[in-house]
Amino acid sequence: MNEVSNETRFLHAVEMGLGAWQWGDRIIWGYQPGQSDQSAREAFEVSLSLGIRFVDTAEIYGSGRSERLLGEFLKTTDQPVLTATKFFPWPWRLAKGALPRALKGSLERIGLESVDLYQIHWPTPLMTPETMMEGMAECVKQGLARTVGVSNFWEKNMIRAYSALARRGVPLASNQLPFSLLNRAAEKNGTLARCKELGARFIAYSPLAQGLLTGKYSIENPPPGLRGSTYGETLKKLPPVIQALREIAQAHGKTISQTALNWIICKGALPIPGAKNAKQAEDNAGGAGWRMTDDEVAKLDEVTNQFTG
Repeated sequence: MNEVSNETRFLHAVEMGLGAWQWGDRIIWGYQPGQSDQSAREAFEVSLSLGIRFVDTAEIYGSGRSERLLGEFLKTTDQPVLTATKFFPWPWRLAKGALPRALKGSLERIGLESVDLYQIHWPTPLMTPETMMEGMAECVKQGLARTVGVSNFWEKNMIRAYSALARRGVPLASNQLPFSLLNRAAEKNGTLARCKELGARFIAYSPLAQGLLTGKYSIENPPPGLRGSTYGETLKKLPPVIQALREIAQAHGKTISQTALNWIICKGALPIPGAKNAKQAEDNAGGAGWRMTDDEVAKLDEVTNQFTG
C-alpha cells in the first residue's frame, strides 16, 4: 500500500460521515422548503453531537441548496467540521479553469474560504481525467481546497487521475463510489482494493442502498417515489439479507441500519449515509465505534454475493 500523505491523513481518521444529498433534493428525496430545512438542521446538529464531523455535499444537490443549507448550519456551531463538495462537469465547463471558478461559487454558497475535500462528481467523455486533474491541482495551489478527490471513477479512470495529480505533486485523497451490501461492484471489480494500494480513501455513498437496508421496506411496502419503481427486483431478493442483518444486530444491541453501515467500515471504507432528520442521524451514528466479528462479515458477504451493483 502507498504511504498515506500528510495532506490526506485526516480522511483516513474519519470513520463515518454525513451525506447531504437529501438536503434540497425534491426529485428523489421529496425536499420541501421550511420543514425540510429545520429537519436537516437537526440532523446536522445531532450528527456533530455524536462525533460525526465530516459532511459531504455537491453543487448539484438541490441546485446549490444543499451547499447553502450547510453554510447556514456551519454558522451556528463552533465545532470543527470537515467539509467536502463536488464539481459537476456540465458540457459548457470543459476547460481546466472551470474547476477553480466553480469551487469559488461553492465556497461562496457554503461561506468558507476553502474546503477540506473537493471532488469531481462524475467523469465525462468530453473532458479527460488529465485536464480535470490540472484544474483540481490549481484549486489546491490557489488554497481553495485542502485536498482533492474523484467520485464515480472506476479503476482505470482513477489511476489516470492519480497519475495526473502526482505529476503536479498533489495526492489523490479519495474516490467516492456507490457501495453497500446491495451494491458490491467496487469490491468485486478491484476498485476498493486499488484505492487502498494508492492510499486514497474509499468513500461509500448510498451505503444503505437509499433506505433498502434500514429494514423499513419490502415488496409489499416499497419506498416512495422513484425509489420504489427502481428497486422492485431488489426488494424481492431482500428478505434473507434483512434477516441476516437482524440476527447480527441483535447480537450487538444495534439496529439493522447500524449493522449495514458497520459492514462497510469493516471493509475499510468510509460510509456517508444521508440523514433528513435527527432520528436518522442518531441511528446512522450508531454504525460507528464498534466492529462485528470476521465471521459475521463473512455471513453478510455470503448472503449478498449475488449483488454486484
